[in-house]
Amino acid sequence: MELGSVGVWRSGTRNPGGVLDEGVARSLEDLGYGAIWMSGGFEPGLSPRFAQILDATDDIVVASGIVSIWVTPPDEIALAVAQLAEAHPGRFLLGLGTSHAPAVQHYERPYSKMVAYLDGLDAATPGVSPEHRILAALGPKMLELAGARSAGAHPYFIPVEHTRLARQILGEGPVLAPELTVVLDADRDRGLELARTFTSRYLALPNYANNLRSLGFSESDLAGAGSDRLVDAVVAVGDAHAAAERVNAHLDAGADHVCVQVVAAGEGFPMAAYRALADVLF
Repeated sequence: MELGSVGVWRSGTRNPGGVLDEGVARSLEDLGYGAIWMSGGFEPGLSPRFAQILDATDDIVVASGIVSIWVTPPDEIALAVAQLAEAHPGRFLLGLGTSHAPAVQHYERPYSKMVAYLDGLDAATPGVSPEHRILAALGPKMLELAGARSAGAHPYFIPVEHTRLARQILGEGPVLAPELTVVLDADRDRGLELARTFTSRYLALPNYANNLRSLGFSESDLAGAGSDRLVDAVVAVGDAHAAAERVNAHLDAGADHVCVQVVAAGEGFPMAAYRALADVLF
């Protein structure tokens, strides 16, 4: 499945008024982005948004970033994926993740749960083959599992150092598609303030905070919405050229594909920012 070097990441549930709809998807495809990543949400089944975006576009890959393995049994997800694959061969990538303890009622043994879920996808009729699924992975064990039993890994809320480490663990071959958050603002103070509206949510989640600790960030870095050092590491703040440099830094560190998530003021979809990025990326 050809993702291209840069895609777009957008949550349809956390961005009211700025949902990535069919018209936006067509524009992003025309700009040259190789994939559109959308959250799977927490409703049972596979969101109809994936089919809607696939129907509205011609060639761009659509990926779930991610579908929670706690919500829907693997055989039901496998059937939904098969229906998308029949209508749009080679264009849907199933991103799976273990989500977060605060969001799941009975969250325990997430690694074992993922192994069992992959077993279920393999056993389903029709199944979801490894090349058509990718895992949200941060730690070494989940990265190893991603490389062994899926197309690769889709890490989220990570600095370039994690991409370098993830490539070492995955080895050559598996896809590495990290998410990169971008704030396009030439005013650094204003850009950092906006970036912190994003980082504050994720630093409150243990798996992301612990991953950053493992990479050498201190408790003072993690406090509140994050130190300048931490915010700069996980969010590219600056103009389009600065954002492109960070994309290229991830690619140079071993990423195959970078999923760019623009955080912007206001509620509308930040198409102007994605156009500006496309101008310097493609």
